[in-house]
Amino acid sequence: MIRTLYSSVLIAAVSVAAATLAHGQTNSQRVVFERGKSTIVFEPYAPNILRVTLSLLKDPALAAPGYGFVASPSTQGWSHETNGTDEVYKSSQLTVTLKGPRSGGRRPPQSVMDPGKYFSGSTPGADISFTTPDGKTIAEMNGWSMSVLNHKDGNSQLNYDRRPTDPDFYQVGANFVSPDGEHYYGLGQNQEGFLDHRGHVVHCGHDYNAPGGQSACVPFMVTNYGYGIVWDNPSKTTIAPGFNERTSWTSDVGDRVSFFLIAGKTTDEIYAGYRLLTGATPLLPKAAYGYIQCKQRYRSQDEVLAVARGYRERHLPADVIVVDWLYYTKMGQMDFVPDLWPDPSAMNQQLHQMGFQTMISVWPRFEQGSRYYDFVLKKGWFEHLADGTPTNGLPYDKAGSDLDTTNPDAAHWYWNTIKENIVSKGFDSIWADETEPDLPPNGSYLHIGPGTQFFNVYPLFHTATIYDGFRRDTPHRGLVLSRDAYLGAQKNGAIFWSSDITGTWDSFKRQVPTGLDFAASGLAYWSNDTGGWQPLPAVHHPAHPPLIDPSDVRDNVGDYDDFPELYTRWFEYASFLPIFRTHGSRRYNEVWSYGKQAEPILEKYLKLRYELLPYIYSLGYQTYQTGAPFMRALFMDFPSDPNITDIRDEYMLGPAFLVAPVTEQGATSRQVYLPAGADWYNYWTNERVKGGQTITVDAPIDTIPLFVRAGSIIPTGAPIESTRDKQNIAKVRVYPGADADFTLFQDDGTTYAYEKGEAKITRLHWSDAAHQLSHEGAEAWTGSDVQVVDVVAR
Repeated sequence: MIRTLYSSVLIAAVSVAAATLAHGQTNSQRVVFERGKSTIVFEPYAPNILRVTLSLLKDPALAAPGYGFVASPSTQGWSHETNGTDEVYKSSQLTVTLKGPRSGGRRPPQSVMDPGKYFSGSTPGADISFTTPDGKTIAEMNGWSMSVLNHKDGNSQLNYDRRPTDPDFYQVGANFVSPDGEHYYGLGQNQEGFLDHRGHVVHCGHDYNAPGGQSACVPFMVTNYGYGIVWDNPSKTTIAPGFNERTSWTSDVGDRVSFFLIAGKTTDEIYAGYRLLTGATPLLPKAAYGYIQCKQRYRSQDEVLAVARGYRERHLPADVIVVDWLYYTKMGQMDFVPDLWPDPSAMNQQLHQMGFQTMISVWPRFEQGSRYYDFVLKKGWFEHLADGTPTNGLPYDKAGSDLDTTNPDAAHWYWNTIKENIVSKGFDSIWADETEPDLPPNGSYLHIGPGTQFFNVYPLFHTATIYDGFRRDTPHRGLVLSRDAYLGAQKNGAIFWSSDITGTWDSFKRQVPTGLDFAASGLAYWSNDTGGWQPLPAVHHPAHPPLIDPSDVRDNVGDYDDFPELYTRWFEYASFLPIFRTHGSRRYNEVWSYGKQAEPILEKYLKLRYELLPYIYSLGYQTYQTGAPFMRALFMDFPSDPNITDIRDEYMLGPAFLVAPVTEQGATSRQVYLPAGADWYNYWTNERVKGGQTITVDAPIDTIPLFVRAGSIIPTGAPIESTRDKQNIAKVRVYPGADADFTLFQDDGTTYAYEKGEAKITRLHWSDAAHQLSHEGAEAWTGSDVQVVDVVAR
């Protein structure tokens, strides 16, 4: 504590005494400053994006960004000037000032300076402010550190995680001023149940055993102050937002502080910057926007086909059916148990004829004795210890060792092996399970370096291995289901889920803010295991009488009396997620598996999802174009409303829908806050309500509270059983009360032709004053506007 205090005082004293000076050097891409023994670099990427790098080592300070970034620097529109002792770098959207030493001022008393005899800071310090052209400060970095690992900080043991040939390890970090009204979102997946991270420490690292459910690190934080920070360090990082009037970032290992600041008048401008830096989110196969049926697990191809026939015989829509793990004879064997899976190719052919696509789980692990283990071992392609021994999970985990797909040769071989053994049999997409990787890499080594240094990047490499293979070798869009994520993983055709969560009301409630923060991290396609993955407890008696009678499904839910109610509420919520996917370790997990009372409700929301597909698929296209997620915490769309900063149980799905899931057992109503600045329509009743107030909404078991913002256009589709069927536009519903625009997107749903402009794009506009809908571009429906356009509550 004394040393921390002294470090701050020393930096202040040095500034007062003008003991260090910054000297700027400008080249075509950046401005470099020497301050004492440190090097500070300003490197712009757009008028609203600046990368800042600080290091005690010059070469790392000048080095390119780390993994996950695809953009190139651009100084267009930027200029550098010296203003007294300040170095000022500015564009039309951002002014960045490296503050120089200040003369005068009051020197700290000697009693405060005396501890410097024993304690010192690690760097000369720096104060960098970020302001808008009109002088409004949006962020200020007021300190940084780069310390050798040591016993006092309790991190000296990390030196054992590097080899003599590896570069030295440092702990690196930076502090930013945290005003009282600043709030923080994103930072990947953290399942503690918070939305606003202010006052909550975030441990940014992939952790399957995190108490609330698996965490996944995406070090991108968005604030309500007009900026986002992308932290360029792949090691475990601790973020402490809003403590003691500051937000601190501390990474376990690095040789520099490197971060990007993205300024934006709206959150969507910030996400456009993230897209520029890390890559666009491609459109998924249209089937992925429908319904994904999964269970832990379908043991045979007969069972898979029976489930598929069950949907088609009931004329229920569904698009993807999933083959989970343990279909093989050994982990890494890349085969099928012949008695249970006699002909996977024929199975897939039948499923395709029924309008189903198939996804299959493939783990990157190989047990000893499997057919590829010795080959991979000889090549040195396993995640390994310092002596080259493959890392394993013994004695409790006997599933073998992880393939190191950070090695490009190993990655290329891995995709080819999947293609030859799995994709060749007609499987359409890959579930890339265990992408943490499953054997945490700290203390082990990857092709790119020590696992402790590169702890979080494996999912970026691994999803790219599969997606790039799909793009290279198949005619249809790639789709990868991944447990984990990192900066830039959104460009790999990936959907993400919240891992092996429990089937409890508490877990369900925490899923809502978990998903919102994950999407706020710039990765739009998040989902969870509807109903939870873990096996159900044998007995669970709720506090309130169950709203769904469990008596006819005891063989499935046992004595978990309220599970059919929980599953129904969860399913209602899941139907309004970017990805609608069920999964779990129940005996049965189809929509007819939870009782006669639940079945019609589940069918209702399944059909509603497909009715809304034209709207949802068009949102996917908007994300591809802009980088902005379409599952949106309320802070994104209502920045002027102070009441929405930490609303954890409501969100927007696109510009129209406000979704308010019921997450309390036995509840038949709930409080819903309607954001200010708009009127709202109850979707079920068309009642119009003023915003800026909290209302009590009826929520019987078959109803999720759902509102539509006045000034919305929602295209809906005719009934279909899968996206293989052509879906005509049935209605274009207009909710008046403000002008509205919506871009309706239609294409083949399976190829990358949309990237070349091969699509039907129709721009819809509602003039509230004229009370008229107009449209331009491609013809979107065959009937007359009178037949198709439905103006609600005229």
